[in-house]
Amino acid sequence: MDIFDEIIQCLQNEKDQYGNVFINRDHLTEFFANVAVRTASAGAARASSGTPAIRTSLSCLSGNRRESSAASSVPPSAAMPGHQEPAASPERRHPAVSNTESQAVSSQRPGPPSPEEVASMDWNQLRQATFRCHGCRLCETRTNVVFADGNEHAELMFIGEGPGADEDAQGVPFVGKAGQLLTKMIAAMQFKREEVYIANIVKCRPPGNRNPTDDEMASCLPYLLRQIELVRPKVIVLLGSVALKGLLNRSGIMRMRGHWLDYRGIMVMPTFHPAYLLRYEAGKKDAWSDLQQVMKVFGKVYRKPH
Repeated sequence: MDIFDEIIQCLQNEKDQYGNVFINRDHLTEFFANVAVRTASAGAARASSGTPAIRTSLSCLSGNRRESSAASSVPPSAAMPGHQEPAASPERRHPAVSNTESQAVSSQRPGPPSPEEVASMDWNQLRQATFRCHGCRLCETRTNVVFADGNEHAELMFIGEGPGADEDAQGVPFVGKAGQLLTKMIAAMQFKREEVYIANIVKCRPPGNRNPTDDEMASCLPYLLRQIELVRPKVIVLLGSVALKGLLNRSGIMRMRGHWLDYRGIMVMPTFHPAYLLRYEAGKKDAWSDLQQVMKVFGKVYRKPH
């Protein structure tokens, strides 16, 4: 029996025992990098027991890191940069792997894709990278990654701060009460929601709807910047102080709202977040003034009904 027969047999045994087997590129790299060393060190044991030395290396392929029972098997070619699997529970770990060894492997999990990698992704690659991202602590409590909503070729783009409870449950931005108000605001601007593009600074819900931290925003920002590059909008509307800080690193939404800013040649209008407007009705007049400036860029003029 050669090395490949041994691998297949070991994986089949694990599949029979656990129901599925997960392997990613890191496991294969670690396995083949150590086969020669493990084979040499196990030479004496092989001679006395008749067990191929390659058997001692097979734990590199699976068992150290395994997805939950609900996950399906994924081939090495499907592994994305930045993907991390949930830590296996003790009863799911390979019997031959100690807690210390398991922790050591977990500490070597790959991080998120680099900004340079993200900058070259197409739409499908970008979605998959965000869905599998474990780049910050928000991944630990999310239900769904909230990628975006709307027209990928839109001339008008809205950017909020992050998903709330409704968005986290549905995987779509701005679907709760604030989202319903945003939809009305878009309609008042003489656009349909499906004509614009809606995204957030972070794509996972901060626990308790708190503001995302600076490091959480920094970790997620490359995904948003790539979305902007792919959409190429004519105007971006920043909804609230977090969006203003996250994209342009500027503070003071009360001072900055209603004033045109610039992001890499794209016109940017900061205004109040719909959630703020739900709490402070008086802010709606200022927000509507801001949005009317955006309408003029597109040749749209609000006319009061008679």
